[in-house]
Amino acid sequence: MTRIAVLGAGKIGEALLAGLLAGGRSTDELVFTERHPERAAELSARLGIAALDVAGAAARSDIVVLAVKPQDITPVLAELAPALRPGTLVVSLCAGLPTALFEGALPAGTPVVRVMPNTPMLVGEAMSAISAGTHATDDQLAVVEKMLASVGRVVRLPESQQDAVTALSGSGPAYFFFLVEAMIDAGILLGLPRSVAADLIVQSAFGAARMLRESSDHPVLLREAVTSPAGTTIAAIRELERHGVRAALIAAIEAARDRSVELGRAAR
Repeated sequence: MTRIAVLGAGKIGEALLAGLLAGGRSTDELVFTERHPERAAELSARLGIAALDVAGAAARSDIVVLAVKPQDITPVLAELAPALRPGTLVVSLCAGLPTALFEGALPAGTPVVRVMPNTPMLVGEAMSAISAGTHATDDQLAVVEKMLASVGRVVRLPESQQDAVTALSGSGPAYFFFLVEAMIDAGILLGLPRSVAADLIVQSAFGAARMLRESSDHPVLLREAVTSPAGTTIAAIRELERHGVRAALIAAIEAARDRSVELGRAAR
């Protein structure tokens, strides 16, 4: 039995716990920490998982998952370091923070795996990228892959690519939500009720996402299949290009990447 502690029971931490339970883990294998007592009591009652302090969670766990905000990591590591048992695998879900930060704050030789998940973990459809620190082995990466597979898909990447992942898939859902929001507003402008516009766009987004996943065609081919000569779609695409939407999106993702790099540097 591999025992797992999730330090931080926000949305991502709760989603991971729920996914692990859905994937067959027993409540005896899981514990969590939460600094707000009311939230801890509510989550413990709902999931049937014990809430402990950081030291208590670390003392009984084989894997410690850090699911706290990057700005809160320093005091958590200070509590974790003296309680961590030798050989415990540490998994970081903290955006922008390099494995070197954890390796420097925790006992020498601690294996660390860096993960960049995203919020579709809440519905079991996360995209997570994982990278090994200096002391993490392939077997330990495989353990993390299996753990995260309960809440979505997983890919292994060099840590040098994690800031790009943060910008692309970590922040990615927000870009889609932003686009859907704008399209709903357009539907209202064109005279549709908000609820109807929302249903039209959300289902279109869901269907398009399934086509992207299940088709072997490049997105360009899927887009061209909707784009008839002299039709409505090409008129819309022309306006998107005229307003620089493609260039703006690329620039936005570059800005997110740069901010991820800044967060990592600030935490060192």
